This record gives sequence, structure tokens and C-alpha cells, in this order.
Amino acid sequence: MINTVQPDEILGDASYLAHRYDEVGDAFRFLSVPRDVHRQCTFITDEHLPNVDQYKAIARSTLPDAFSDSVPVHFIFHSAYCCSTMLARAFDIEGVSMGLKEPVVLNDMIGWRRRGAKPGKQQHVIEQSLTLLSRPFGEDRAVIIKPSNICNPLAIEMLRLRPEAKALLLYAPIEGFLKSIAKKEMWGRIWVRDVLIGTLKDGYAIGGFSQDELLQLTDLQVAAIGWLSQHALFAKIIEEIGPDRVKTLDNDTFLARSPETITALSELYQLDLSDAQIEAVVQGPAFTSHSKLDQAKRGETFDAKAREEEQQRVAEIHGAEIDMVATWTKAVADSQGIRLNIGSKLL
Repeated sequence: MINTVQPDEILGDASYLAHRYDEVGDAFRFLSVPRDVHRQCTFITDEHLPNVDQYKAIARSTLPDAFSDSVPVHFIFHSAYCCSTMLARAFDIEGVSMGLKEPVVLNDMIGWRRRGAKPGKQQHVIEQSLTLLSRPFGEDRAVIIKPSNICNPLAIEMLRLRPEAKALLLYAPIEGFLKSIAKKEMWGRIWVRDVLIGTLKDGYAIGGFSQDELLQLTDLQVAAIGWLSQHALFAKIIEEIGPDRVKTLDNDTFLARSPETITALSELYQLDLSDAQIEAVVQGPAFTSHSKLDQAKRGETFDAKAREEEQQRVAEIHGAEIDMVATWTKAVADSQGIRLNIGSKLL
């Protein structure tokens, strides 16, 4: 159902999420997504949101350039399967910040670019998208956006559009990443090939492989090519934006040093969290329940120990292949001058 409304009816209410951009109609589509719905959803995507057909459309030409109550936005960019959803959930802190988990309006920017969007117009639409996403819930003082990893090619542009924004680049070490893909079995192996297709379309897949050679790779080797491409892009983001604004973190360190991670991010994002608030975050549901189970199982305990046990089970089945591909990945990185240690560490 499409309801075209006047902007003033919903723009002052952050619970109306700027969900999609319609490039044909040149309009944004808004969905009613209260804070409690954000908490229930793994991602704020069509698959997880209720009533996605009941949107309200606002012509882009009627939107103001800024909102008086906008707050700073910061980012969590990630290379997938690295606990980024857990971290975004952790920044749902009423009166402080809201974590947005993979807003689809930013995915739309990637799809539009692949279809030939005019750069000047698209940059303006990205700017407006970030402005709409920066509307605060209640008394919140910041919005922390975790885009989908397909949006990583937009990271430099978004950070330039928001010169006060800071970003964390979160990733899994290659061995852990490969375990996560192997655990997903057929669906994980399909996903990594889809990711490779996307990186090729977006022009940031690493070189050195012909089309025939890419087709000859195993599924986990394809996963490794995607991981290396993301890693090389992360290094470029640091180089272009600077280590004062962009920090890196691997998920093993994040899980082992959760209180220190939240403390460091509070400083990076200028949230001024107290010791009590940090403890509440670390003891809260973001760190103690699985972020990607269905609703019936969402409350099940899932912490660093549970994740380690899960990865050990995968290693028992796929360990030999994972070890070989991890070694191969490092050899490819060396041959192409890709640094595995890209520096600017958060901790």
C-alpha cells in the first residue's frame, strides 16, 4: 500500500525509518519502525520488518536539506560474519545512541550505482539518506549505522559527506571467516560467490585472476578472494580518510575484550558512556543472546565461549581445507602486496 503524505507528518519522528529510495519516482519510502521493532529485528530489511508494503512515500524534492534535531552519525563497516550485528545491537542505548542494522536505503545506492546512476545526483541522494537516518530517537545523541557489507564501496564517500563521523572497520581473521562460511554449508558457499560477483561489478575485487581462473577456485577460495578484496578496501579507507577517524578491530579481540571495546568506541564516537553504562551494555542482550537466531530462539545464551565451541565443531569437519585455504590466502596477499595488518587498531 502506497500512501503519499506531506513531509511534516513523519519527518519529525525517527520511528519512521527512511527504508527505501525509489529512483524512478525520485522518492523516499518510510516505514513505521518503533524502537522495540528495531530490537526484535535481526536487520531492518524487508525479510525481518513487518508490514513492508505499508510504506509512506515522500518526494525527494520536498525534503529539507537539514533537520534541526539531527545528531552525529558514525559507522560500523564490516566484512561479514564478524559479530557486527552484535556490536550494532550494543549501541541501542536509550538517551545515548541508536544502532541501525543494515538500512536498505543504503543498499539501494549500490544497486542504483550498478545501474548507472549519475554521480552528482546520487551523491545528493546519499547525503539526504544519511540526513534522514540521523534523526534521533527521543533524547539520543548519536546514531551508529552498520551498513550491509555490500555498501563498503560507499564508505569513503559517506565519511567525506560527514566529516565529523568516525568509523570502525570490523572483520574476522581469515580462519574464522572461512569457518563461518563452511558452517553455512551450501548457503554460505552460494553467498560468497554472490559477494564475488558484487565486488567485480563494483570494481574493487583484487586482481591477478582471469575469469577462467576464478571459475576454477573452490568455494572457500572464492570466499578468501572476497575477504582479501574487503581487506584491501579497508586499507584504502584508512589511507583516504585517516587513522584519526577510522579504526580497525578483529572480532576475536572484540569478543575477548568486550568492555575495552565498548569503552574505546565510546571515546571514538564521543558518547561519554559511564562505567555503569558500559557494564550494562556488556551484560545486556547484545552480548548474551544470539543476534541471528529466529525469534523463538533469540533469547538463547550466546557468548564468546559459545562461539568458540561452535567454531571448534566446524574445524573438526572442515579444518584441513580451511588451513590450506588460509595458507593460500596469505600467499595471494603477499603476491599482490596486500597487507593483512592494516593498522589503525582500536585496541
